[in-house]
Amino acid sequence: MLAKKLSHLKSFRLVVSRHASLLANHQYDVIVVGGGHAGTEAAAAAARVGAETLLVTQKIHTIGKSFTPGALSCNPSLGGVGKGHLVREVDALDGLCGRAGDWAGIHFSILNRRKGPAVWGPRAQLDRPRYRQFIQSELLSTPRLTVVEGSVEELIVSEANPEKPGTHKITGIRLTAGGQTISATSVVLTTGTFLSGSLFMGQTNTPGGRIGDAPSSAGMSHTLRERLQLRMGRLRTGTPPRIVKDSVDFSLADLHPPDSQPTPFSFLNTKTHCKPEDQLPCYLTHTTPGVEKVVRESLHLNCHIQQDTKGPRYCPSIESRVLRFPGRKHQVWLEPEGLDSDLLYPQGLSMTMPPDDQLSLIRQIPPMHKAEIHTPGYGVQYDFVCPTQLTPALQVKSTQGLFLAGQINGTTGYEEAAAQGLWAGVNAARAALSMPTMALSRTESYIGVLVDDLVTRGVTEPYRMFTSRAEFRTSLRPDNADLRLTLKGFEEVGCVSSLRYQKAVKVRDSLEDALAALQSLVCSTTVWKRMLPDVHISDNKSVTGLELLRYNEVTPEMMLSALPELLEPYKELSQRLKIEAVYRPHCLLQKKEMERIQREENMTLPQDLDYLSLPISLSQEVREVLDRVRPSTLGAATRLQGITPAAIVHLLNYVQQSERRRKRAYRAQGQDRKELIIDSPC
Repeated sequence: MLAKKLSHLKSFRLVVSRHASLLANHQYDVIVVGGGHAGTEAAAAAARVGAETLLVTQKIHTIGKSFTPGALSCNPSLGGVGKGHLVREVDALDGLCGRAGDWAGIHFSILNRRKGPAVWGPRAQLDRPRYRQFIQSELLSTPRLTVVEGSVEELIVSEANPEKPGTHKITGIRLTAGGQTISATSVVLTTGTFLSGSLFMGQTNTPGGRIGDAPSSAGMSHTLRERLQLRMGRLRTGTPPRIVKDSVDFSLADLHPPDSQPTPFSFLNTKTHCKPEDQLPCYLTHTTPGVEKVVRESLHLNCHIQQDTKGPRYCPSIESRVLRFPGRKHQVWLEPEGLDSDLLYPQGLSMTMPPDDQLSLIRQIPPMHKAEIHTPGYGVQYDFVCPTQLTPALQVKSTQGLFLAGQINGTTGYEEAAAQGLWAGVNAARAALSMPTMALSRTESYIGVLVDDLVTRGVTEPYRMFTSRAEFRTSLRPDNADLRLTLKGFEEVGCVSSLRYQKAVKVRDSLEDALAALQSLVCSTTVWKRMLPDVHISDNKSVTGLELLRYNEVTPEMMLSALPELLEPYKELSQRLKIEAVYRPHCLLQKKEMERIQREENMTLPQDLDYLSLPISLSQEVREVLDRVRPSTLGAATRLQGITPAAIVHLLNYVQQSERRRKRAYRAQGQDRKELIIDSPC
């Protein structure tokens, strides 16, 4: 199917290279600016909802090559702990990146396997050309989506509709070349690092958001900052040098093979495009004291690292790591860039020193003692919009029709960008089609956690997703993203195909049937021990099949062998059945907690509560918000910015326990008074 789509790319390029003047008289529902992960997901999602959509991307490569949408601009990988959850959720909402990862992956692994499935991290190394080709083929086959080459100079701003919130209204874009305008009801900005971007290498500083691409115009930043009066900040990131593979001595590094059976990202796929035996390995090595020496000796030549602009804390440059943690060894992963690529990506060696010093640094690491650099590393600084100015639909509060997604909101990473892009595209389309915008709760998805963190707390550094950010991790697992989101995506949001919906319904019904069958199967421990002699089963009078499946040492294969007639129809779902069995009690408990919060919305909160010193688990940020606002009811507390569901649960429990203690003390005092009256002399 993909090969058939790719055969039409030549004619597709004729479409995307049309002069913008041909589009000037066309009224689009949605225009998406930027063809990265956020932009491609936004454009595809808007079109799936039913909006006539235009994707404006900066460059089309000539000489038979394709245009830039879908390119992996930095690391050739997808997923990981927290990030893999986002990929699975984007896929559950019919997004692109999960299926693209399955097509382009060349090294699949599940991170965090030693912990529970709720925090497993699906991850893959990717073949760059394959990933780009898949994304382009999907854009080609998406109805109602047009792609055009161009650079956007500014937004077209007009007076706001007085019947809707906001002081401005966006009605389209103006292109840089020729100044043509293109009209739309909604515009999604996904500018990545190109918003007033600057590239740094050593002491050189040039305009741009990525090496090899033209810089964006300054007009867009000016429009956002001056015309729309949005609060903006500046962040930085970087990328490592690319290493010539044949110049590396892999015998001096630790081999890390992929999983023998790759786990696909997409719920639509049962296997990956790359065969298990064709996967490539990664290698692990570490920095040496020589690396720290080169970093310190070249600091005076490195203007990027000397500046105060915030960089990513969890993916810092090697300069930042050395200065922050002197004397330590730091991991360096040597990752393949593709099946046919002669380059390696040294994960952990992002740097911005002069090229000669970069070569000196990498040669301090044993496997790369004779390494050659193909492309030096560099740093990027760029503008972002403070995301507390957005609604949970990722729409700018003060500006009708303007949506933002990706690094422009202060995040870092492909997965975070893709998740925001999809949700911004969905809501831009719904707004354009006169449907209400929607929000995802942090109790139902990592996308909801991501968006809620951004719009309620803002960012002081590039935001990255971690499982620790989600209060209800046991419910928000990679394995059940389809059950959480696909049905909603079809029935309520309108961005999911009927094919995916029908498959999710079938999976849901099969899991429920299997769980019900196991719950109804009750046997004595004697019977279970006879069927599973290697499993230590406690001597209860009886145990259900579901309870037995929760035992750590009981595998789905063991249950299938013991109960073939019962479980054979659900063989393909055996792993999911095990996970559901283990986590269901926890999920039901969390669901009851949320229902209890809803029932107790009107519960009065004592006005003399000392939030700053309450003996319960609350972050300092939550304590300060509660102390400053002092909400009168629990419901009012739930609506405060930055207050998480977990904080509400802790607060509810504390207030109710305090009330019970107060009533017990009051009753005890009453009993004491009664006894005093009885015992007093007449």
